[in-house]
Parts: sequence; C-alpha cells; structure tokens
Amino acid sequence: MAIVADNTARVWVLVAKEYWRKARRRLRAGPTYRWRYSGRTPERVLIAPPDLRLADPQIALEIYYGRFPLSGHMVETGGQSPFQIEVAHRGWQKSLHGFRWLRHMRAAGTDLAAANARALVGDWIAAHGSRISGVAWEPGITAKRVIAWLQHSSVVLQGAEFPFYRAFLKSLAVQIRYLRSVTREMPDGKQRLRARIALAFAALSLPAPASALRAATRNLAEELDHQILPDGGHVSRNPLAVLEILADLLPLRQTYANQAESPPAALMGAIDRMLPALRFFRHQDGALARFNGMGATIHDRIAAILHHDDTAGAPLLHAPHSGYERLTMGGVTVIADTGAPPPVEVSEDAHAGCLSFEMSCGRQHYVVNAGVDTYGASEFRPLSRATAAHSTATLNDSSCARISHSLRLGEFSGTPLVGGPRHVSCQRIDDAGRQGFVARHDGYAQRFGIVHERELILSGNGDVLTGRDRFLNSAGGALRDNDRDFVTVRFHLHPDIALFRDDHGRFVLTAPGAERWSFTCAEVMPDVEESIYFAGLGGPRRSRQIVLAFRASEVPEVRWLFMRSGLSNYYQGR
Repeated sequence: MAIVADNTARVWVLVAKEYWRKARRRLRAGPTYRWRYSGRTPERVLIAPPDLRLADPQIALEIYYGRFPLSGHMVETGGQSPFQIEVAHRGWQKSLHGFRWLRHMRAAGTDLAAANARALVGDWIAAHGSRISGVAWEPGITAKRVIAWLQHSSVVLQGAEFPFYRAFLKSLAVQIRYLRSVTREMPDGKQRLRARIALAFAALSLPAPASALRAATRNLAEELDHQILPDGGHVSRNPLAVLEILADLLPLRQTYANQAESPPAALMGAIDRMLPALRFFRHQDGALARFNGMGATIHDRIAAILHHDDTAGAPLLHAPHSGYERLTMGGVTVIADTGAPPPVEVSEDAHAGCLSFEMSCGRQHYVVNAGVDTYGASEFRPLSRATAAHSTATLNDSSCARISHSLRLGEFSGTPLVGGPRHVSCQRIDDAGRQGFVARHDGYAQRFGIVHERELILSGNGDVLTGRDRFLNSAGGALRDNDRDFVTVRFHLHPDIALFRDDHGRFVLTAPGAERWSFTCAEVMPDVEESIYFAGLGGPRRSRQIVLAFRASEVPEVRWLFMRSGLSNYYQGR
C-alpha cells in the first residue's frame, strides 16, 4: 500500500504542476498579456542558420500537390490550406505547425518551391498568427517553428514582396516574445531546452540589443548544464534525445561563429560530450540501441551529425551518469541499461527496462529490445515500455516500474514512469581479455521482496558472452519458498534472426551472411515464444524470443551463454 500511495502522490504532483502551467499559459495567451508580445518589427534577417536534418526534394513536390507526409501519416488537403482542415492525428498536427518540412522546399531549390513555402507560411500567419491557442502555439511547437523559419528564411523570403516580408518578420517577433515569456514555466526536459536554443538563434539571427544575446546565451548555458549529463547523455536517458539536441546545437554553434560571437562554454562542452555519447549508443551497423524511447534508426541522419565529430578512436565503454555500459570485442557489441529511471518529470518516454541488453555482431543484430514504433498508435506504446518488451528478467509477469497512462489524468501528467528501481548499483569489470559488469536493481523489492542481479562478461575475443542472473531477498540473502517468485528471463531476437535446435539440443541463431551463435543454459530448459519488434523501419514486425521460466526460490541463479560458432550458410524460412 505504501508504494501505491507514493506513486499516486508523484502523479498528482505532476498533474498539479502541469495544471498550473497550463493555467498560466492560458493567461499569457489572453488579451491581458497579448499586448506584451507586440513591439518593434525587425528590419531583416541577418543570417539563416544551417539545418543538418535530411531533406528530400520529392517531399517538396508532394506538398505542392497537397499531400503532406508528416509524422508517419499522409494527409491530402484537396486544394485547401492544411491550416484550415481538421486532422485528428495529433503527431501530424504538431509536425505541420513545427514547419521543419520547409527544409524540403529549400532542397528543391526552385522558384516554385519557394513560392509554395511562402504561400504556406502566409496561410499560417492568416489562420493562427493573431490567435494564440491550440497546438500551433504550444511552446515546444513554437520553438520548432521559430528555428525552422529562421533556418529557411532565405527560401521563404525569396521573391517576397514588401508586405509579406514585413508580415513574416512581425509574426516571427511575436512568436519570439511569446516564447521568451513562457519558457521559464515549461516543464523540465528537451522541449524547454529547445526553447532556449530557439531564443539563442533568434538573438543571433535578428537585429537585437547586446543584452538580449547575453540573456539568451546565459539562459541556454544554464539549461545545458542542467540537462546534459557529464558523460554526454541527456537527463531523460533517451538516446534519441542526444541525436535531436545535437541536430540543433551544432547549427547554433556555427551561427555563433558566423556572427563572430563567442559561444558559451556550456554549449561547446555539451557538444564535446554528446558526440561521443551518440557513438556510445551505436551498434556497428550505425543503429542506436533501443532504450528509453528509441525506435527505428535513420542512418543518414546520424551520419550527418557525426560528420561534425572530430574525436578519434573507439567509443566510450562506460556511461555511469546516463546509466549504461558498453562491451565491445572482436566485432561484437553489447550495450546494457544499468541505470535507475530518469526523474519522473522527464520520464514520459522512459522504459521499464533495467538491466536489459542488446547484442550485435558485425552489422547483424541478434538480441534486442522491442523498441518503439515512433509513428504508431499511442495505445501500443505502453506495451513497448513494459519490462517484458526488453531482454531482461520479469517477476510475476509484472514490470519493474509502473507506467502511468490514466486517460483522465493524461492530459496533465502525460505518461510518466513511476515507482521504478530506487537503487541500481553497477561495478565495471575490465580484465585481460574480458569486459563486463555486475549490476543489481531493487525494482521488485517493495512488491515482492526480491532483488535482481545480472552479470555480463564478454570474452574470448568476443566469441563468448556469458550471463548470470541471480535473485536475492531485499537483504541480499537467499529466498524463501513463496508463491510470488515466478521469474521469466527474456532474450528478444531481431526479426532477421532464424532460430533452430542443433543435434546437441542447443538453440542456434543465424541470419544470411552472418555468423552463427548458439545459446545454452544449464539450470533451466530454454523455450521459444512469439514476440514483436516495434522498432522496424516499416512498423512493427513479428519476431521470437528465447525464454527461461522458473521459480526463484527453486533456482535462485541461472547461468547462460551465447557462443559464436562461425559464419552461417544456413537460413531457415520464417
């Protein structure tokens, strides 16, 4: 009962904070405050910052013909302005009002694309420019739009007549003043950081007094110090957040240089830490490990970011502040989650995957977490965040943390992760010819009185990954027999992996052109069950999982082993 009460209290604190923020935001959008957003209109855009995000001229053509492929959802406008039609898909709405799709017009490089960009910006100004409400004016969306308008101002203003030129700059100035007013009250997390980045872009790209640039720089530095951890990870523990923030920080660094301004030390330091962190989360094929909100990887996007990484040598192996470990040897990569959940305020995308791991060999992934379907239906997101969707152990078919997804409270609290492990310890092992760790978490201690300990060791030039899962009582001693100690250890397999038993009864994992790996466990007979891989580029895919099921009081420790057994010429049809 105590843990339920504690979790409920945390959720209600979030609800109260968000209710207060929304009330303040509505007040600032009302007529009493709106006059504060008026003021002098900038005369021109001094500089258009670069945009590192991938652009496709073909999408510009689709948009010209009224087809908007945004956030994994296609909408045909039938000749109407997209800002005048009702679309239920909230992700599509956010992408539309964020205007990042302007980069496709810029990539097209034609007068037609520029005229279309200008027309669509004009439509937005007419439909939403004077009414501060709805999705269009959510602070996080406003920050994206300010950055996009500045980055692609050259294409929007190409061939523009003076009335549009002035209307564009006037609307931009209003949005910047509004953002400056609400940023302080935004919830903790990457949206607030992006708002600080947008205000720094604005102070550099538009005529502004030196005091405005100093204030924007100071506020940005404070936010970076707060959100970017000493090992380069983000406070949310989401690898995708590192990628997204770098896509904004790198152009901002360049804009400071182009304007002959000194970037804050916090900006330079954050970039220097985050680039190695991004490499830390990469498998050898370039994909990011699927932890805490990460889904399918767009490889070219990561390559565009890492093009700016001047560091040499192998990635870091130890990220203690972010709570991850990396083992790499002989072409094998193992990445594991060995950290406590992030603070509840930034846990909306966090997963209950403590002590889960992924394993790849060369460019082939073998053991994975299910990941998330980035553009899929929101009702499936809790499934991908559950412990059972990760390559780790579950107790009594429950997750090691609770995901709050109340329909009644979700509008205010979102879907935070609450009640997860409070203490996660990890000891790194680096001996001659061995890399590994021993980690322990207490996510099940309060409910079931059980602590999970996992040891992973990569050795033999990467040919052998040995694992040990132990289950202890809360004091670290042996378990007594009870009816609440049913354990399931899962190893989710990548959908490309075929699985069969060899003549010795061992499971063999194989894929076309990849090396074979065998799996054995002495204490428990492994079984195979259906699984689902949410992080496919084309959406969820069917897959399988190796399962060890047992009673912890009867089998308090299991040892298992993945062993490389050479290049595979075998492929069993799925």
